[in-house]
Amino acid sequence: MGTGGSTRRRGNPRWIRSTAYWAYQYRRTWRGSITTSFLFPVLYLAAMGMGLGSLVSHHVRTVDGVSYLRFLAPGLLAATAMQVGANESMYPVMGAMKWLRTYFAMLATPLTVRDVLHGHLAWIALRLSMVSVIFLSIMSAFGTVDRASAVLAVPAAVLLGMAFSTPMVAFAASQSSDVGFATVYRLVIIPMFLFSGTFFPISQLPGWLQMIARITPLYNGVTLCRGLVLGQLPALETGIHLSYLIGLLLLGLFLGDVSYRRKLLT
Repeated sequence: MGTGGSTRRRGNPRWIRSTAYWAYQYRRTWRGSITTSFLFPVLYLAAMGMGLGSLVSHHVRTVDGVSYLRFLAPGLLAATAMQVGANESMYPVMGAMKWLRTYFAMLATPLTVRDVLHGHLAWIALRLSMVSVIFLSIMSAFGTVDRASAVLAVPAAVLLGMAFSTPMVAFAASQSSDVGFATVYRLVIIPMFLFSGTFFPISQLPGWLQMIARITPLYNGVTLCRGLVLGQLPALETGIHLSYLIGLLLLGLFLGDVSYRRKLLT
């Protein structure tokens, strides 16, 4: 039995050990994290979906053929995945790279640079999964989920979050300080949050801004999640959005590998 257990451990991918470290660290903060994961969607949906939504419904009745709350909820799911993916990929990476030097400690073991990177990304994917499941549960409690296809919005939100996370990890690993993170929030995250279809259809924007919105990752993620929850997304359009997000994820994974090697091996 002892030999068999040892063989199984040797057969596990080494990056799992990196993921296990981040999971162990999460034991210190999971209570606050879970609380906010429940609280934020409740507040957003209550304030924006029901509060502001009642005014919207009074004037225009429906948005894209549904109530404003049903329109808003899947957009907020996608936007939350974007924010979690970005948050988990900036300061934790900077800390592990420069302040706490956790990555260097991992490299003192049999782990490779790729193991370190993939293990951290796997942990971010797990965090995105937890947050997305909680958000979808809150959406269901608010009565905005009535289709089986809505369950697919969870992996779609995780994919969106990872499409943000992998490029952000590459960016964070290349920085010598956290000054650039504030710029990313001001010039990338916040504008996308406001103008990528989360709160209103992008058809309300000027034509040139609509073109910009359509090429943002968040718009593709919002449209994908909304279509899955409402059952209004054609198969071809679904494939386009999935291809876009998968392509961005793979590009970020390649850039992350390059950035990590440059920073950790030189």
